[in-house]
Amino acid sequence: MQKSAGALRERLAFIAFATAATLCVVAVLLICAFLLINGLPTLLREGPFAFIGNTTWQPATDTYGIFSMVVGSLYVTAGALVLGVPLGLLTAIYLSRFAKARTKRLLQPAVELLAGIPSVVYGFFGLVVIVPLIRQLFKVQGMGILAASIVLGIMILPTIIAVSKAALDAVPSSYYEGALALGASHERCVFSIIVPAALSGVVASVILGVGRAIGETMAVVMVVGNQVRMPVGIFEGVRTMTANIVLEMGYAADLHRQALIATALVLLIFILVINLLFSLLRKKARG
Repeated sequence: MQKSAGALRERLAFIAFATAATLCVVAVLLICAFLLINGLPTLLREGPFAFIGNTTWQPATDTYGIFSMVVGSLYVTAGALVLGVPLGLLTAIYLSRFAKARTKRLLQPAVELLAGIPSVVYGFFGLVVIVPLIRQLFKVQGMGILAASIVLGIMILPTIIAVSKAALDAVPSSYYEGALALGASHERCVFSIIVPAALSGVVASVILGVGRAIGETMAVVMVVGNQVRMPVGIFEGVRTMTANIVLEMGYAADLHRQALIATALVLLIFILVINLLFSLLRKKARG
Protein backbone atom coordinates (compact mmCIF):
# COMPACT_ATOMS: atom_id res chain seq x y z
CA MET A 1 0.00 0.00 0.00
CA GLN A 2 2.78 2.41 0.94
CA LYS A 3 4.68 1.45 -2.20
CA SER A 4 1.69 2.25 -4.41
CA ALA A 5 1.15 5.58 -2.61
CA GLY A 6 4.80 6.48 -3.13
CA ALA A 7 4.58 5.55 -6.80
CA LEU A 8 1.47 7.73 -7.15
CA ARG A 9 3.24 10.70 -5.57
CA GLU A 10 6.20 10.25 -7.89
CA ARG A 11 3.86 10.05 -10.88
CA LEU A 12 2.03 13.22 -9.84
CA ALA A 13 5.31 15.04 -9.27
CA PHE A 14 6.54 13.93 -12.69
CA ILE A 15 3.35 15.18 -14.33
CA ALA A 16 3.56 18.53 -12.51
CA PHE A 17 7.20 19.11 -13.45
CA ALA A 18 6.66 17.98 -17.04
CA THR A 19 3.65 20.30 -17.35
CA ALA A 20 5.62 23.26 -16.00
CA ALA A 21 8.50 22.59 -18.38
CA THR A 22 6.11 22.20 -21.32
CA LEU A 23 4.36 25.48 -20.51
CA CYS A 24 7.71 27.28 -20.43
CA VAL A 25 8.67 25.89 -23.83
CA VAL A 26 5.23 26.70 -25.27
CA ALA A 27 5.46 30.28 -23.96
CA VAL A 28 8.84 30.79 -25.65
CA LEU A 29 7.55 29.26 -28.91
CA LEU A 30 4.48 31.51 -28.86
CA ILE A 31 6.61 34.62 -28.36
CA CYS A 32 8.91 33.60 -31.20
CA ALA A 33 5.92 32.81 -33.43
CA PHE A 34 4.32 36.19 -32.70
CA LEU A 35 7.53 38.06 -33.55
CA LEU A 36 8.09 36.04 -36.72
CA ILE A 37 4.50 36.39 -37.98
CA ASN A 38 4.28 40.13 -37.30
CA GLY A 39 7.88 41.24 -37.77
CA LEU A 40 9.29 39.08 -40.53
CA PRO A 41 7.10 40.49 -43.36
CA THR A 42 8.27 44.02 -42.60
CA LEU A 43 11.86 42.88 -42.26
CA LEU A 44 11.69 41.18 -45.65
CA ARG A 45 9.82 44.07 -47.27
CA GLU A 46 12.36 46.63 -46.16
CA GLY A 47 15.22 44.21 -46.77
CA PRO A 48 17.14 42.78 -43.79
CA PHE A 49 20.37 44.59 -44.68
CA ALA A 50 18.58 47.87 -45.36
CA PHE A 51 16.56 47.64 -42.15
CA ILE A 52 19.52 46.75 -39.97
CA GLY A 53 22.16 48.76 -41.86
CA ASN A 54 20.28 52.03 -42.35
CA THR A 55 20.87 54.72 -39.71
CA THR A 56 17.72 56.75 -40.45
CA TRP A 57 14.60 56.18 -38.37
CA GLN A 58 11.81 58.52 -39.51
CA PRO A 59 8.30 57.08 -39.10
CA ALA A 60 6.81 60.24 -40.66
CA THR A 61 8.38 59.32 -44.01
CA ASP A 62 8.13 55.54 -43.52
CA THR A 63 11.93 55.28 -43.32
CA TYR A 64 13.02 52.63 -40.86
CA GLY A 65 16.65 51.86 -40.11
CA ILE A 66 17.91 50.62 -36.75
CA PHE A 67 21.68 50.52 -37.17
CA SER A 68 22.27 53.48 -34.85
CA MET A 69 20.13 51.78 -32.20
CA VAL A 70 21.95 48.46 -32.64
CA VAL A 71 25.28 50.23 -32.12
CA GLY A 72 23.85 52.19 -29.19
CA SER A 73 22.68 48.96 -27.56
CA LEU A 74 26.14 47.44 -28.05
CA TYR A 75 27.87 50.47 -26.53
CA VAL A 76 25.64 50.54 -23.46
CA THR A 77 25.88 46.77 -22.94
CA ALA A 78 29.66 46.76 -23.38
CA GLY A 79 29.99 49.60 -20.87
CA ALA A 80 27.83 47.72 -18.37
CA LEU A 81 29.99 44.60 -18.76
CA VAL A 82 33.22 46.56 -18.36
CA LEU A 83 31.93 47.96 -15.07
CA GLY A 84 29.87 45.04 -13.79
CA VAL A 85 31.84 41.90 -14.65
CA PRO A 86 35.11 42.69 -12.79
CA LEU A 87 33.27 44.06 -9.75
CA GLY A 88 30.80 41.18 -9.69
CA LEU A 89 33.45 38.50 -10.16
CA LEU A 90 35.73 39.95 -7.47
CA THR A 91 32.78 40.19 -5.09
CA ALA A 92 31.86 36.56 -5.78
CA ILE A 93 35.47 35.46 -5.16
CA TYR A 94 35.53 37.41 -1.90
CA LEU A 95 32.23 35.94 -0.68
CA SER A 96 33.21 32.41 -1.70
CA ARG A 97 36.83 32.19 -0.59
CA PHE A 98 37.86 35.15 1.56
CA ALA A 99 34.92 36.51 3.59
CA LYS A 100 34.30 35.36 7.14
CA ALA A 101 30.96 33.84 8.09
CA ARG A 102 29.75 37.04 9.77
CA THR A 103 30.63 39.13 6.70
CA LYS A 104 28.82 36.68 4.44
CA ARG A 105 25.69 36.96 6.58
CA LEU A 106 25.76 40.73 6.07
CA LEU A 107 26.69 40.89 2.38
CA GLN A 108 24.64 38.00 1.00
CA PRO A 109 21.24 39.57 1.82
CA ALA A 110 22.47 42.89 0.41
CA VAL A 111 23.33 41.23 -2.91
CA GLU A 112 19.96 39.47 -2.98
CA LEU A 113 18.25 42.78 -2.23
CA LEU A 114 19.88 44.32 -5.30
CA ALA A 115 18.20 41.67 -7.45
CA GLY A 116 14.79 42.56 -6.04
CA ILE A 117 14.91 46.31 -6.67
CA PRO A 118 12.56 47.33 -9.53
CA SER A 119 14.11 48.65 -12.73
CA VAL A 120 12.36 52.01 -12.39
CA VAL A 121 14.06 52.54 -9.02
CA TYR A 122 17.46 51.96 -10.62
CA GLY A 123 16.51 54.41 -13.34
CA PHE A 124 15.35 56.99 -10.81
CA PHE A 125 18.62 56.56 -8.88
CA GLY A 126 20.55 57.11 -12.11
CA LEU A 127 18.46 60.16 -12.96
CA VAL A 128 18.82 61.95 -9.61
CA VAL A 129 22.32 60.78 -8.58
CA ILE A 130 24.45 59.49 -11.45
CA VAL A 131 23.37 61.95 -14.17
CA PRO A 132 23.93 65.08 -11.98
CA LEU A 133 27.26 63.65 -10.81
CA ILE A 134 28.46 63.12 -14.39
CA ARG A 135 27.18 66.59 -15.31
CA GLN A 136 29.10 68.17 -12.44
CA LEU A 137 32.34 66.24 -12.93
CA PHE A 138 32.65 66.43 -16.73
CA LYS A 139 30.56 69.54 -17.55
CA VAL A 140 28.33 67.65 -19.98
CA GLN A 141 24.57 67.08 -20.21
CA GLY A 142 24.84 63.94 -18.06
CA MET A 143 22.40 61.69 -19.90
CA GLY A 144 24.20 59.33 -22.23
CA ILE A 145 26.08 56.09 -22.67
CA LEU A 146 28.16 56.47 -19.50
CA ALA A 147 25.16 57.03 -17.23
CA ALA A 148 23.27 54.10 -18.76
CA SER A 149 26.33 51.85 -18.53
CA ILE A 150 26.80 52.65 -14.84
CA VAL A 151 23.14 51.96 -14.05
CA LEU A 152 23.16 48.69 -16.01
CA GLY A 153 26.51 47.73 -14.48
CA ILE A 154 24.90 47.97 -11.04
CA MET A 155 21.81 46.08 -12.21
CA ILE A 156 23.73 43.05 -13.51
CA LEU A 157 25.82 42.71 -10.34
CA PRO A 158 23.40 40.39 -8.47
CA THR A 159 23.23 37.96 -11.40
CA ILE A 160 26.99 37.82 -11.91
CA ILE A 161 27.73 37.56 -8.18
CA ALA A 162 25.17 34.82 -7.48
CA VAL A 163 26.01 32.59 -10.45
CA SER A 164 29.79 33.07 -10.15
CA LYS A 165 29.70 32.37 -6.40
CA ALA A 166 27.70 29.17 -6.97
CA ALA A 167 30.27 28.04 -9.54
CA LEU A 168 33.17 28.83 -7.20
CA ASP A 169 31.50 27.02 -4.30
CA ALA A 170 30.98 23.96 -6.50
CA VAL A 171 34.70 23.48 -7.17
CA PRO A 172 35.84 20.36 -5.24
CA SER A 173 37.80 21.16 -2.11
CA SER A 174 40.48 18.67 -3.22
CA TYR A 175 41.62 21.20 -5.84
CA TYR A 176 42.33 23.78 -3.16
CA GLU A 177 43.84 21.29 -0.71
CA GLY A 178 46.10 19.82 -3.37
CA ALA A 179 47.42 23.26 -4.31
CA LEU A 180 48.05 24.08 -0.65
CA ALA A 181 49.92 20.80 -0.22
CA LEU A 182 52.22 21.82 -3.07
CA GLY A 183 53.10 25.02 -1.22
CA ALA A 184 50.84 27.57 -2.93
CA SER A 185 49.48 30.48 -0.91
CA HIS A 186 45.76 30.96 -0.33
CA GLU A 187 45.54 33.76 -2.90
CA ARG A 188 47.44 31.74 -5.49
CA CYS A 189 45.20 28.71 -4.91
CA VAL A 190 42.10 30.82 -5.44
CA PHE A 191 43.17 32.75 -8.52
CA SER A 192 45.26 30.03 -10.20
CA ILE A 193 43.22 26.92 -9.38
CA ILE A 194 39.69 27.69 -8.13
CA VAL A 195 38.76 30.48 -10.56
CA PRO A 196 39.94 28.63 -13.72
CA ALA A 197 38.10 25.51 -12.55
CA ALA A 198 34.88 27.55 -12.24
CA LEU A 199 35.36 29.33 -15.57
CA SER A 200 32.32 27.77 -17.26
CA GLY A 201 30.09 29.01 -14.44
CA VAL A 202 31.65 32.46 -14.61
CA VAL A 203 30.99 32.58 -18.35
CA ALA A 204 27.39 31.56 -17.66
CA SER A 205 27.04 34.51 -15.29
CA VAL A 206 28.36 36.84 -17.99
CA ILE A 207 25.83 35.41 -20.48
CA LEU A 208 22.98 36.12 -18.06
CA GLY A 209 24.41 39.57 -17.40
CA VAL A 210 24.48 40.33 -21.13
CA GLY A 211 20.87 39.21 -21.45
CA ARG A 212 19.83 41.43 -18.54
CA ALA A 213 21.76 44.44 -19.83
CA ILE A 214 20.74 44.30 -23.48
CA GLY A 215 17.09 43.59 -22.65
CA GLU A 216 16.67 46.27 -19.99
CA THR A 217 14.31 49.09 -20.92
CA MET A 218 12.90 51.30 -18.18
CA ALA A 219 16.13 52.20 -16.41
CA VAL A 220 17.88 52.84 -19.74
CA VAL A 221 15.08 55.07 -21.05
CA MET A 222 15.43 57.33 -18.01
CA VAL A 223 19.18 58.01 -18.35
CA VAL A 224 20.42 57.26 -21.88
CA GLY A 225 19.20 60.44 -23.60
CA ASN A 226 17.06 58.68 -26.25
CA GLN A 227 18.53 60.40 -29.30
CA VAL A 228 18.33 58.46 -32.57
CA ARG A 229 21.88 58.88 -33.82
CA MET A 230 25.18 57.08 -34.05
CA PRO A 231 27.20 57.21 -30.81
CA VAL A 232 29.71 60.05 -30.84
CA GLY A 233 31.05 59.71 -27.29
CA ILE A 234 30.29 58.13 -23.95
CA PHE A 235 28.80 61.37 -22.63
CA GLU A 236 26.34 61.79 -25.52
CA GLY A 237 22.83 60.41 -25.72
CA VAL A 238 21.80 57.45 -27.88
CA ARG A 239 18.73 55.28 -28.23
CA THR A 240 18.75 51.53 -27.69
CA MET A 241 16.47 49.06 -29.46
CA THR A 242 14.44 48.35 -26.34
CA ALA A 243 14.05 52.07 -25.58
CA ASN A 244 12.87 52.71 -29.13
CA ILE A 245 10.17 50.04 -28.82
CA VAL A 246 8.81 51.26 -25.49
CA LEU A 247 8.89 54.95 -26.49
CA GLU A 248 7.01 54.55 -29.77
CA MET A 249 4.80 51.49 -29.42
CA GLY A 250 2.09 53.45 -27.60
CA TYR A 251 1.18 55.51 -30.64
CA ALA A 252 2.55 53.37 -33.51
CA ALA A 253 0.21 51.95 -36.15
CA ASP A 254 0.37 50.02 -39.41
CA LEU A 255 3.89 49.94 -40.88
CA HIS A 256 5.36 51.84 -37.94
CA ARG A 257 4.06 49.22 -35.51
CA GLN A 258 5.30 46.39 -37.71
CA ALA A 259 8.74 48.03 -37.86
CA LEU A 260 8.87 48.10 -34.06
CA ILE A 261 7.94 44.42 -33.90
CA ALA A 262 10.65 43.74 -36.49
CA THR A 263 13.06 45.58 -34.18
CA ALA A 264 12.04 43.21 -31.38
CA LEU A 265 12.66 40.28 -33.74
CA VAL A 266 16.15 41.58 -34.54
CA LEU A 267 16.79 41.98 -30.80
CA LEU A 268 15.70 38.39 -30.18
CA ILE A 269 17.99 37.09 -32.93
CA PHE A 270 20.77 39.28 -31.59
CA ILE A 271 20.44 37.82 -28.08
CA LEU A 272 20.27 34.26 -29.45
CA VAL A 273 23.50 34.80 -31.41
CA ILE A 274 25.26 36.22 -28.34
CA ASN A 275 24.11 33.28 -26.21
CA LEU A 276 25.28 30.85 -28.89
CA LEU A 277 28.72 32.46 -29.01
CA PHE A 278 29.03 32.38 -25.23
CA SER A 279 27.86 28.75 -25.17
CA LEU A 280 30.60 27.85 -27.63
CA LEU A 281 33.05 29.70 -25.40
CA ARG A 282 31.83 27.71 -22.37
CA LYS A 283 32.31 24.42 -24.22
CA LYS A 284 35.80 25.49 -25.22
CA ALA A 285 36.57 26.43 -21.61
CA ARG A 286 35.34 23.04 -20.38
CA GLY A 287 37.31 21.22 -23.07
